[in-house]
Amino acid sequence: MYLRIFASILLIAGFHVNTFAETIIHAGRLINGHDAVVHEKMSVRINQGRIVAIESGYTRPKPADTLIELHHSTVMPGWMDMHTHLMSQHHKKVYSDRFFMNHADYVLRSTIYAKRTLMAGFTTVRDVGDNGINSVSLRKAIDQGWIIGPRIFTSGKSLATTGGHADPTNGLKGDFRSDAGPVDGVVNGPDDVRKAVRQRYKDGADLIKLTATGGVLSLAGNGRNPQFTDEELEAVVSTAKDYDMTVAVHAHGAEGMKRAVLAGVDSIEHGTFMTDEVMDLMKERGTYLVPTISAGVWVAEKSLEDDYFPDIVRPKAASIGPVARHNFARAYAAGVKIAFGTDSGVSVHGENAREFELMVEGGMPPMKAIQSATLEAARLLKIDDRLGTLEANKIADLVAVEGNPVQDITVTRDVVFVMKDGVVYKNVSTTRDTQ
Repeated sequence: MYLRIFASILLIAGFHVNTFAETIIHAGRLINGHDAVVHEKMSVRINQGRIVAIESGYTRPKPADTLIELHHSTVMPGWMDMHTHLMSQHHKKVYSDRFFMNHADYVLRSTIYAKRTLMAGFTTVRDVGDNGINSVSLRKAIDQGWIIGPRIFTSGKSLATTGGHADPTNGLKGDFRSDAGPVDGVVNGPDDVRKAVRQRYKDGADLIKLTATGGVLSLAGNGRNPQFTDEELEAVVSTAKDYDMTVAVHAHGAEGMKRAVLAGVDSIEHGTFMTDEVMDLMKERGTYLVPTISAGVWVAEKSLEDDYFPDIVRPKAASIGPVARHNFARAYAAGVKIAFGTDSGVSVHGENAREFELMVEGGMPPMKAIQSATLEAARLLKIDDRLGTLEANKIADLVAVEGNPVQDITVTRDVVFVMKDGVVYKNVSTTRDTQ
């Protein structure tokens, strides 16, 4: 009776009673992202897209609350993948797509990859390299609620030097081989670099991505050589800081990594041929490694198929891929900071959780692997004040799997519940409205 009277008073005053209604999740097990404990029988209270409280035991809901029962599941912070390419997914004829697909075709296709990623439990991603507009448009569509997908932090077009890994004219002939410039993400010298960084800011990017060494899948011969000078790297970092942007650096070869770490970048992506010297520098500077083991394994497997890769790519895929697993194990054992990343778009979208298994196979404990995709990823993005752990006042991004991933990391493949910003996007459990 008193509740109805109070609700009537609020309605007269211009409030709606549902403002005070909460979603309550009963979690059989809960990993909060902070500690190494799997907490038993916990409750998460959520209101207006934020976590209100984490409570021990199964909190009794109020009449207006919505109860989500995940008694047989493990609830965790929403996972974050720090290296994706939502614009595409590698296939045998991917190199000819640019001649047959318009920008709108890419964006529309990427909506499928975005939804798969979210449904796989990844509520936040970094998109680190596209055609310059795809991920910005995709981010807007998701933020506006037009389509379903993860929260996106994008670099827009990656930066490369002429002929470098992200030079979009590599491998083309005749009139197609233009002299690309800073607007296209191709730079030569510090002035070009500054213009390119400012162009990414103008485009709406959140961070800067550059290719400090050769790469595997680009139509160029060398996969390891350094491709930025010290002066160019310093110009990237200093200009990016002016715009409050972090810097992610694709690098397979050791010399390119060393130059990038000394310049002050935030993360090394792939890190395939990392040396002890580079690891020591990364620990000293606090530089993250985003290992992308999944992509290394994938390209190595595909290199065994006749006619899958162009001739210039196949030997790089065969030689670089297998080293990724070994050097991840070395980096973890050495104490390098690690944030989760898959390079999905090379490997298959929606199968991002395979990276957890590969990290555990490389010697990382399951809890640490989970934290690499929650707390550590949030720290790399500099958003750990609002995401990455389950605690009061943080954004309500949650994922749940059946079973206990600390005992069996493979259960991360089977996500049963996904919530982003307090909105449920996937739930194969029992949901009950208490009204």
